Amino acid sequence: MKITQVRNATLLLDYAGTRFLIDPMLSAKGAFPGFEGTANSQQRNPLVELPLPIDALIDVDAVIVTHDHPDHWDDAARTLLPKHLPLFVQHQKDADAIRASGFEDVRLLSEQPEFAGIRLQQTSGQHGSDQLMAVLGERMGEVCGVVFSHPDEQSLYLAGDTIWHPRVEQALQQHQPEVVILNCGDAQVPGLGSIIMGKEDVAAVYQAAPQATLIASHMEAVNHALLSRQELRDYLTERGMTDRVRVPEDGEAISL
Repeated sequence: MKITQVRNATLLLDYAGTRFLIDPMLSAKGAFPGFEGTANSQQRNPLVELPLPIDALIDVDAVIVTHDHPDHWDDAARTLLPKHLPLFVQHQKDADAIRASGFEDVRLLSEQPEFAGIRLQQTSGQHGSDQLMAVLGERMGEVCGVVFSHPDEQSLYLAGDTIWHPRVEQALQQHQPEVVILNCGDAQVPGLGSIIMGKEDVAAVYQAAPQATLIASHMEAVNHALLSRQELRDYLTERGMTDRVRVPEDGEAISL
């Protein structure tokens, strides 16, 4: 497989001869306001430009949207993506919204589909602590991850927008993935804490999945993501965790 870190949670995944675009945020730098009530909300998103041309990003076989927050599915993606592309979502609510934007082939991950011989299994997570969800649960909404499997590839677990949580631990135990992609920019809501993984969460996954290579995503591209790549790399070095954790730059591809 080849995993290309595009920007934020946007990835290109080449897996078993099929190319997926994951969580497309395709807007130009500064196209929309910072997320109200989050850290550094005065900054406009995205913080950086795309590292690859749009044509290269939309030339794919299928699209996966883990949830419909605008840093994973934005107006530019709705406009620029070809409407015939197969597009996988977590539940009917997201499917209905995306179909309303003109997309013709929207499929549910919850039905555990196959695509081009690749098995897609939906997992669950939680977009913040129990305390945070009690206050902002409606805004955070439901999120999902996906496990990709194929006889010719290592198994891959895309965790999605979640903190370290029993649901993530369960997914790791159930699927025993050989590669794990973590959204770990430590996005913050002041007073309520993290809504995606931070460095300690990465360490928890590292311990729970000793068989897996971990790839850090969702970093340095939106206003509320506070963990920098350099801080994460320093943390990994201090704790002797660099052997199995990769921290790609935007535009960087990792082949496994």
